[in-house]
Amino acid sequence: MKTAYLALGTNLGDRVQNLANARRDLSSGRVRVVRASSLYETEPRYIRDQPWFLNQVIEIETDLFPRQLFAHVKKIERALGRQPTQPNGPRLIDIDILFYAETTVHTADLEIPHARLAERRFVLEPLMELAPDLRHPVTRRTVAEMLAEVKDQAVRKL
Repeated sequence: MKTAYLALGTNLGDRVQNLANARRDLSSGRVRVVRASSLYETEPRYIRDQPWFLNQVIEIETDLFPRQLFAHVKKIERALGRQPTQPNGPRLIDIDILFYAETTVHTADLEIPHARLAERRFVLEPLMELAPDLRHPVTRRTVAEMLAEVKDQAVRKL
């Protein structure tokens, strides 16, 4: 089993229920949710004119390989009602793979660790609860070090 960290986000509908549904659906078969961070309400980062997000990070264990996990995550997003929209726009659910053990993946549709992880307080803040000393396999910086450098985003723990 490998340990991975996933970011969950939503800003449409019943946001708390959307996150609960994602955790429930992820925790089936070959994926086990080990821990979940608190919920964080966060201002939109790239497109400002949209509802605020609820974000959470979960730690999972899985025997799926990274591309299999990616396909599993995308299937769950579709099942929970995610529709294609503009990038960074409003969504019912978004599930991103942040880290997958010490593995790095660079393909056209998947990058692990997540490419914009270090610039996203809405991801680093909840990840800090679960794994402050986790090191980025490329930059070798810890989650705590990356978070200390991101100051410009409003994040409120619920």
